[in-house]
Amino acid sequence: MLWLDIVRWLHVIGATVLLGTGAGIAFFMVMAQRTRDPGVIAHVADTVVRADILFTTTAVVAQPVTGVLLATGLGWPLSEGWILWSLLLYVFTGLCWLPVVWIQTRLRRLARAAADANEALPAAFHRLYRLWFVLGFPAFAAVLAIVWLMIARPDLPAPL
Repeated sequence: MLWLDIVRWLHVIGATVLLGTGAGIAFFMVMAQRTRDPGVIAHVADTVVRADILFTTTAVVAQPVTGVLLATGLGWPLSEGWILWSLLLYVFTGLCWLPVVWIQTRLRRLARAAADANEALPAAFHRLYRLWFVLGFPAFAAVLAIVWLMIARPDLPAPL
């Protein structure tokens, strides 16, 4: 069925965008932060926030829609263990990602203010950056686990 192939393709593209954007954003933010240059950091953080809004948000919305369409189209019950684990990890990822988006916006603002004032980054920037960094690891690991579940479709018990 052509429509099912298109939905599967969109689902895979969405997963790829989530992984790629997440890895890219993390890489560029870390590299910018290492310069300690508020102007560079502000510019990169602005790009990161825009990429998150454009790419990540689109994929975040598309993934559950295409996932449900794909599962039902293929006759997979949504109560399958691997599907429920994927959904649980997806919610967990979202709970990490939402504060990260706010933090990125705040980091951008703090870096821009420091650059405009020709000052060093404030302590609040470094605290928020550490929190951003810490939240990124479990979120990215969860996305990797979801992709593995999507590909392997292991016979798992449903989460409690």
